[in-house]
Amino acid sequence: MPKHRIFAIAFARVYPLYVQKAERKNRTKEEVDRIICWLTGYDEAGLQQQLEQENDLETFFAQAPAIHPNSSRIKGVVCGVRVEEIEDPLMQKIRYLDKLIDELAKGKTMEKILRQ
Repeated sequence: MPKHRIFAIAFARVYPLYVQKAERKNRTKEEVDRIICWLTGYDEAGLQQQLEQENDLETFFAQAPAIHPNSSRIKGVVCGVRVEEIEDPLMQKIRYLDKLIDELAKGKTMEKILRQ
């Protein structure tokens, strides 16, 4: 089966969209970065390096130091699909990140977003 085309999109292309979505709802770039680092295990320097290298989403998640163990607690619908039911592990990680950014934009507290 061919790879989904979203896997080839550069993370550096979607990152500004995440930040814009958050800022439109009076949230900050720092909160977006915190969510991304929480989910993937990147530190600020690692995240910046990924942006500079313009790695695709597949590489971004493949090189992630550690997906947070509480990510399995992320539930809900993104693009009409329940994230907990997505079978492809990479697509699920991408949708986890989408869901977390959606929650940020909807005004949830960071504690709830980060499943603490």
